[in-house]
Amino acid sequence: MTKMNVESFNLDHTKVAAPYVRLAGIKEGKNGDVVHKYDVRFKQPNKEHMKMDALHSIEHLMAENIRNHTDHVVDMSPMGCQTGFYLTMINHDNYEEVLTILEKTLQDVLEATEVPACNEVQCGWAANHSLEGAKELAKEMLEKRNEWSTIFA
Repeated sequence: MTKMNVESFNLDHTKVAAPYVRLAGIKEGKNGDVVHKYDVRFKQPNKEHMKMDALHSIEHLMAENIRNHTDHVVDMSPMGCQTGFYLTMINHDNYEEVLTILEKTLQDVLEATEVPACNEVQCGWAANHSLEGAKELAKEMLEKRNEWSTIFA
C-alpha cells in the first residue's frame, strides 16, 4: 500500500481488535507544546458501527464530561466510520491516566439523566439523540475495560 498522509489510513483495520485505546500520533509545536491523538475505538472496523443517534449523544456526553477529569483535552471528535472517536490532548502523555480519564467519563455517561446541549440553539441536529443508546455504548465499552490496551488481535 502507498503511504497516506492520514495516519489512520495507514492502519490495517483488519488486524485491530476493538475496543481499544491507541496512541495514533504525537505532534510537537514550535513553542514546545506536545499534542497526543488517541484512537478510542468502540466498535470493530468493517464489522459493526455505532448508530448515529447513540454516537451523537455519547459524543455530547463525553465531550462535556471528560473536561471535568482533566484540563488537557483539546478535542473529542467522532470518526466518520462510526466506530470510535479521536481524543486529542495537549501536554499529557500518561497512557494509563488517559485510560482512567476515559473510564471516569464513560461512568459519567451511565449516570447521565440528559444529553447536554441537546437543543436547537446548541446543536446542529438536536432531534437526533439517544441517551439510552449512549448509555448502552458506554456500558459495552466499560465491560471490556481490561481489553483497551490490546490493539491487535
